[in-house]
Amino acid sequence: MRLGGIATWRESPFKRSRRFKLLATLLALTMVAAVVGLVMVFRPDSSPGASPEPGTLKQDSKPAHVFIINLENTGYHRAWGQDSLAPYLSQTLRSEGVLLENYYAIYHSSLPNYIAQISGQGPNVNTANDCAVFHRFSAQTTSVFGQADGKGCIYPKAIPTIVGQLQSNGLTWRGYMEDMAKPCLHPEPGTADPNKRAKVGNQYVTRHNPFMYFANIINSPTCEQNVVNLDALPGDLESVATTPNFSFITPNLCNDGHDNPCVDGRYGGLEAADAWLKVWVPRIMDSPAYKKDGMLVITFDEGDGEREPDDSGATRSASADDLDQGPGAPLPGIFGEGGGRVGALILSPLVQPGTSSQVVYNHYSLLASIEDIFSLPYIGYAQVTSLNKFGADVYNKQ
Repeated sequence: MRLGGIATWRESPFKRSRRFKLLATLLALTMVAAVVGLVMVFRPDSSPGASPEPGTLKQDSKPAHVFIINLENTGYHRAWGQDSLAPYLSQTLRSEGVLLENYYAIYHSSLPNYIAQISGQGPNVNTANDCAVFHRFSAQTTSVFGQADGKGCIYPKAIPTIVGQLQSNGLTWRGYMEDMAKPCLHPEPGTADPNKRAKVGNQYVTRHNPFMYFANIINSPTCEQNVVNLDALPGDLESVATTPNFSFITPNLCNDGHDNPCVDGRYGGLEAADAWLKVWVPRIMDSPAYKKDGMLVITFDEGDGEREPDDSGATRSASADDLDQGPGAPLPGIFGEGGGRVGALILSPLVQPGTSSQVVYNHYSLLASIEDIFSLPYIGYAQVTSLNKFGADVYNKQ
């Protein structure tokens, strides 16, 4: 029928119901996309001069032995700039690998960054304070992206880690902790952490050993075999067969650059870390496993709040747009609650020496990239849609 020259019609109840259901479905999908968008690490455009697209990992260019070394509390420019107090790292090693110039930490305290690298879990009120007391978790449930609900230090058995994934797939791993007095050393649940500060003869701290915060690991009969003192590493490096697929290496509080001066009287900071790298990195790079199919990642747990230069070469402080959408969110910030820009160096027979990548990465990206290497499903915030993973920009050997 027509009213005033405008065609109108009556819609059957069945068609009206279908139309409403379709609109409801589209609205729900739009809301999901918006939520995911808040936590994305977006890829840069592919304009001329940009780094190659990340995440395009070829099957024949996968490492099979991954080594991670975390140093402490240093921003990008102080670590990698021309005036760096770590010339072995910033010049000698830099010339042999790929520097990820836009690699970010996720929070401004140590423990959440270490935990993020092996589980994809974001900080809670306890881990954000480095777990001075070793509390059990207050809940056993999870929310979006597999995040543990509630607060606590000992993540429930339901929370997966990269090392649990490796074990389930017949692959090997080890954590090497300098100065750890005995294997799998951690506080008793509910007690204060006795290893919070360096002591003469013992500069190990629990908060730089992320494995100790997961019930699946500390309650496992294999914990003492897998979380060991650093002095076990040279023997493990002697052959491909004895080298773990995944090695997580933590220097002590002096050698990671955290303390300065150090409790033993040495000068610390970046100079101590650089001296330590001169000893240990050649041992790794000279090993049969590394030479065959290894990858060594050297990065920092968090930045130091340094100011970032803008496009004109001046400096500026962070604005609200620079920071994360909440503490520990996957979207990296310049500094502040995002943890800061720290950079990461990738050394491997699969990379072109002296190159760099402008792709945005963070500690969650590192976890996702390792899961890609070993064909494992993503866990925690490594599941975030469009999170950048290592690809042709990193594995760039011609």
